[in-house]
Amino acid sequence: MTTTSFITGARRTQGLIAPAAIGEHVLVRLKGPGVFVCAAVTRQNDPAGLTFVSLDLDGQNVVSLSFEAAANWGFTAPNNYGISLLQKNPISALTIGYPLPLRFEKELILKVNVQEMGVAQILANVIHGT
Repeated sequence: MTTTSFITGARRTQGLIAPAAIGEHVLVRLKGPGVFVCAAVTRQNDPAGLTFVSLDLDGQNVVSLSFEAAANWGFTAPNNYGISLLQKNPISALTIGYPLPLRFEKELILKVNVQEMGVAQILANVIHGT
């Protein structure tokens, strides 16, 4: 017997920092239980690429990389890893999404660590449900 589970209560939560000062910024913090479906983090004014994106589920790090690392590692092409970098100066977008949703029981945190001057804004959207 097979069962199919569906995500219910799907919604989008958004976080914005403008301008993006140097340092760590929590863009989205969700209390669980819940299901992570996907996220997109856009950065305006494409400086050196030293803005780091981190996704933590229940205190465990799932994603941690900079925009520059995503470009260097070849995440600019379709891949099965769940991370893609889309670049169109002056905006670049890092997307995160896996073939199956990821469940979290306590907390989801999406944050950035800005280590470069001149980032006009960072906008994050997280799609999640129950």
